Parts: sequence; structure tokens; C-alpha cells
Amino acid sequence: MRNSGSSETLPGPPLWLLAELTYRCPLQCPYCSNPLDFARHGEELSTQEWIRVFREARDMGAAQLGFSGGEPLVRQDLAELIKAARDMGYYTNLITSGIGLTEQKVRDFKVAGLDHIQISFQAADEAVNNMLAGSRKAFAQKLAMARAVKAQGYPMVLNFVTHRHNIDRIAQIIELCLELEADFVELATCQFYGWAELNRVGLLPTREQLQRAERITNEYRDRLEAQGHPCKLIFVTPDYYEERPKTCMNGWANLFLDITPDGTALPCHSARQLPVQFPNVREHSLSHIWNDSFGFNRFRGDDWMKEPCRSCDEKHKDLGGCRCQAFMLTGDASNADPVCSKSPHHGVILKAREEAEAPGLGMEHLTLRNAKASQLIYRG
Repeated sequence: MRNSGSSETLPGPPLWLLAELTYRCPLQCPYCSNPLDFARHGEELSTQEWIRVFREARDMGAAQLGFSGGEPLVRQDLAELIKAARDMGYYTNLITSGIGLTEQKVRDFKVAGLDHIQISFQAADEAVNNMLAGSRKAFAQKLAMARAVKAQGYPMVLNFVTHRHNIDRIAQIIELCLELEADFVELATCQFYGWAELNRVGLLPTREQLQRAERITNEYRDRLEAQGHPCKLIFVTPDYYEERPKTCMNGWANLFLDITPDGTALPCHSARQLPVQFPNVREHSLSHIWNDSFGFNRFRGDDWMKEPCRSCDEKHKDLGGCRCQAFMLTGDASNADPVCSKSPHHGVILKAREEAEAPGLGMEHLTLRNAKASQLIYRG
């Protein structure tokens, strides 16, 4: 099957490969992007299966490889996978909570060829961080490992997922990042997929909270730039406060290729929830998956679009927006992303904004990532 869009040519290569090595994780964050039924998915790819996937993607032109999860440190073969990827010429990055990381592993990964490590925090406040993570020692471990990463000469990349329970402390978050000598900081307001969608009422900040946080971030950014400081602050706003949708993952199956722990190939992290049959690397080559499979061609181009997207003069900018968001909020992945003010379903976004203005649920009411299932598969 060829591209279902308006172009007759094959798509370009998947430049960015994300290897979700496992759904296992010791933490239970209420905004985890893993599927709600993560514990039910199949057996993880073996070391050799992953290496074959890396080789096939590299042969197609993939240049960047991210190791993610769950918590990728759960995999005992991580150093071997890093070395295999480095030997193929990938730029490699590890996306981790820092739980399970040690100074020795930081050194071992450096020797294996890892290019950078991104450590995620839940908050700048120890109590809030540990409550959201579900671990009394998480914050101290993250601090120690961030310093170990910096000491080994990696770029210091930190990620804070912000939401209504921590966004008012954005200045404290930035100050902590500066204390840790961060080179890049992603202040990413929750995007509502997976567990975050389940907890949206308790996580979506108000417009006032968001605007204040962005203003403070910009003030820090201006000050740091004036000082010639190397730290780069990246502020990511939630789709729910936009009037036009984002070009999701740079377009459906355009640059990004995600492989899940059981080998299912996806054009984005959240696509597994769609009523689309996606191929598995155990059954098909990556070349077939990327170029010819139904799932990867389903929303390429614009032939799939319905009104108002089909006749919109901005459709080549946003490509109709996020298919997962359209499905979650309207029940039809072919509909316009409701974030767009032109969408007939935009009212669901307006309602969500109104709900955010009401007193939100306390953190104690958030549904944490399935703690029992998480602990069982982590131990197993």
C-alpha cells in the first residue's frame, strides 16, 4: 500500500526512532504516557530483536535513537543496546526517571557511547515530587543522579512535567535547574494522553496559571540570555489553550517511528488507542511497516480529511492536528482536532477550560498509574 495522501511518492525516512524498551516502571506518575492497560501487553522484544530493529531503521536513514519506557533502566541489556546503536552511528539519548540509575551505570553508558541522558522530575518540592512519583526516595535519587550525569560530561537535560499542582512554583523549578547546572530544561505542561487524560480534571492548569508561568519563564530566559548563560529554557503549552492544533509529531508517520515493548510499530506514542491495526516488527520489516502498511498510511497526506479540514487553507500547516486527540474527544480519528476553533467539536475544549477554572481535585484524588500492576511487572 502506498501513501494514501495526495503525493504519489514514498514518504521520507523515519529520522527519529523511539525504542520504548519496557512498560515496567517503579514509579506511578498520574500523567504517564503509557497505555492504561500497559500490564496486559505482550512479551518484550529480546536484545537481538531490538538490535535488528535498530539496524533496519538505520538502513532506512534513522539518525536519532531514544531509549524510553516505562523505565528503560529496568532492562538489564541497556548498555549492550546503547553500544549496538552507537556502533551503527546513531545519536543516542536515554529518557529516564533516574530511578535505578547509579554512578557506575552513568560511567558504563558513557563508555558504551550514550550521547545524552534526560532526567525527569515531578516537582522542585521534595514532598510533592515523591507523592506524585510514589516513592519516598525519588527526589533525593534524582538530585544525586543529575549531578552524576553532569560530572561525567553529558549535556545536562532536565524535564519537568508541569500541571496545576506544581506550575505555580515554576520559579523554584527553574532555580533548581540552574543549581544543577542544566544545559537544557523542558518545562512541558501536561499533554493529555494516557494517564494524563484520565486525570485531566485534576491536572489541567487554569489559563491564569499558565500565563503566569510562561511570563516568569520568559523573564528568566531573557535574564539568562543577557548574562550569556548556557541554560536553555523550553516552555511547552498544553494544546487545550491553543486555537489551532499542532502538527502532531511533525505529521503522521513523517519523521517519527515508535516501537513499543512488544514490537508494535506506531507513528506516535499514543496511536495504540486508535481503532487501527498497527503492524509488529516480529512479523514485518520496518521498510514494509513504514512505506506500505495500512496503519502508517492511514493519515498521511490529506486525502483522508473531512470538512472543515479538507477545504481549510491552513491544512498544510497543521495537517489536521492530532489524530489521537480527535479520537479521544470526538470518537472519530478522522475528525478535525477539537483544539482547532474551526472544529465543530471545539466546545469540548472550551468546556475543559471552564472546568479548569473551578477548584481542582487535590493530588490525593488523582488516579496514579496502576500501582499494583506496576509493582507486579517491575518485580517480575
